[in-house]
Amino acid sequence: MKNPELNQLIAARITERQENLYRLAFYYVNNQEDALDIVQESIRKALASSSKIKDAASIDSWLYKIIVRTALDVLRKKKKLTVADDETIEYLRRGEEDHYPDLDLQKALEGLSVKYKTVVVLRFFEDLKLDEIAEVLEENVSTIKTRLYKALQLLRINMTEREETKRWKKN
Repeated sequence: MKNPELNQLIAARITERQENLYRLAFYYVNNQEDALDIVQESIRKALASSSKIKDAASIDSWLYKIIVRTALDVLRKKKKLTVADDETIEYLRRGEEDHYPDLDLQKALEGLSVKYKTVVVLRFFEDLKLDEIAEVLEENVSTIKTRLYKALQLLRINMTEREETKRWKKN
């Protein structure tokens, strides 16, 4: 495939999947600006290395791979420094409990190592199949299955502990 045609195809896929690409980046950094920077840098990398694409059918997994690697680079550079604004700090200081169950899931996901979190996010939030995840992460399918199983176990343990802690605090 010629480079201009391929670049147009890549641009079309990016446009179609822009929300998915952003969401994937956001799961890694939990910050809108950083997620947008990751997507932008990933698009730049994708267009710059479009000649490496051999098959147009693999563009989607190739884009996910670039997003994941770029997000991991950003995390390595930042050493995952979390900053809270004054309003959040004041809210937490009062000791009020959140009433949003999805925040518990988000916290549980943050507690996973990157290799487990990546598999869970790609499988359940991006709806990728196991073989697609294996392609994105350049691992074999059995490794992905093992990581997914282990991640789900860890999430279950973490979520159960959180629920028990909440019940204990109420009593």
